[in-house]
Order: sequence, then structure tokens, then C-alpha cells
Amino acid sequence: MGKHINVPTSGTQCIGAYLAEAPGKPKGGIVVIQEIFGVNAHIRSVADRFAASGYTAIAPAFFDHLETDVELDYTDAGMNKGRQLITEVGLDRALEDVASAAEAIASAGKIGTVGYCWGGTVAFLSAIRLGLPSVSYYGARNVPFLAETPKAPVMFHFGGEDKSIPPEMVAKHRESLPQMDVFSYAGAGHAFNRDIDPSHYHETSAKLALQRTMAFFDTYLANA
Repeated sequence: MGKHINVPTSGTQCIGAYLAEAPGKPKGGIVVIQEIFGVNAHIRSVADRFAASGYTAIAPAFFDHLETDVELDYTDAGMNKGRQLITEVGLDRALEDVASAAEAIASAGKIGTVGYCWGGTVAFLSAIRLGLPSVSYYGARNVPFLAETPKAPVMFHFGGEDKSIPPEMVAKHRESLPQMDVFSYAGAGHAFNRDIDPSHYHETSAKLALQRTMAFFDTYLANA
């Protein structure tokens, strides 16, 4: 459904992105923010799903700043490589890329973000720093930013059995941001939305989280 495009970023460098266009007139646009594994088949399928629901979706390839066409395996080696790359890219540059990607699809209408794992924190920061309505899935790096006030609505999804995000961390989101929706899914672990990875996917939770996410975007993008 989608295609690869280039997106200008700050300075002179372009990065790649996966663009999935909505059929007909879009309801809005969504920047899909990757996990630490790159813009891989799973992230492309997420973008395709949003496009099929009426939103133009773009997934910027943040790692292109360092290496092109990075798609890492869900292994210890892939995880270690991904952690190295996100550390080198940094959150500030990632936010600049989100802003560039949002500009690239500005013709779609109002723009929001959705992010997963590392991308969940980038999505949260997109609401804080860029004022974009955002959905954060299992952002393990969110806590240091909870004292900041988002400029746009945020929805949070967490797995109830996520060992990297214990219940007290989820509780801090509710305490710090009582005006935002914070959902925890019993029986789900980290990366419960990753439907191409049977060791992490939790179908019931993923479907319910997607329903809530679509309702969020319909409210803050399509009907804003």
C-alpha cells in the first residue's frame, strides 16, 4: 500500500520514510514512530493500517542519520544494536525528524503521532514539545518528562505484565497527568502490539488499544 519517500530534515540531510496514503480524502495525518528496530515490516504494517482507516501515515527512518535501511531482528543482537542507534540519534534529533515528517504530510489535515517503545517516549515528547496529539505505547523512558505539561492530548497504553515498566511507573503517569487517558492491559507484556512477533503479541489487548487509539485520533484529528 505504501511507498518510500525522502524527507528533508534540519540542516542539509534527508532521511527516508515510509508513506501510506489514505484512500480518498484523509481524515488527518499520523506520524508513526518506530521501536528500536527501525522502520521494519511491523512498523510499515502499522502505517498501512492507519491509512486503511482514513489517515495518511508516515514512518520516518530516524536511523538514516547513521545508517540507511536499518531493519533489525528481534534478537539480543538486534536489541543491542537498536539501543546503540537510539542513543546516537538522541531524542532532540528524533523530535526534529517528527516535525519534518509532520510537515511532509501537512496537506492531510491535522497531524498527530503514535509511537511504540522508544517511539512511545518520542510520541509523548511530541505532545510536550511540538503540540501534536499523540498516543504512546509502552514508553519506558517517559518518567523523566512527566513533570512537563503536554501542549496537546496524550493517550498512554501499557502492558500489565511489562517487566520494563512496573505498575508504579504506570501509576506515576496517572498521578502526574490525571487529565490524560492511561490504560493498562492485564495479561499483556511489553510490545503487545507487535503482531508479527508471537512471543510479545497479545491480541485482545492490541485490538482494544487500537480501538481506543482510533477513537482518540477521530476526536483530536478528524473532528478537531
